[in-house]
Amino acid sequence: MSKVAFLGLGAMGSRMAANLLKAGHTVTVWNRSPAAAEALVASGARKASSPKEAAEGADFVFAIVRDDRCVAKCMA
Repeated sequence: MSKVAFLGLGAMGSRMAANLLKAGHTVTVWNRSPAAAEALVASGARKASSPKEAAEGADFVFAIVRDDRCVAKCMA
């Protein structure tokens, strides 16, 4: 199974991350609003404190973010 990082846990990102968890992948999540990660963490995801931390050691990184400001934070 793969190590996956998920940046952005809105309507689309949270569902995609949940499906990856259900499929048995190791998932690390990050969101600008940390509370959005709680349900996924309860389901087995690891919560990262920054996009960089989430991406470290990941085989795949998904960024499902809303606007340029979010993209800039993810790329920092």
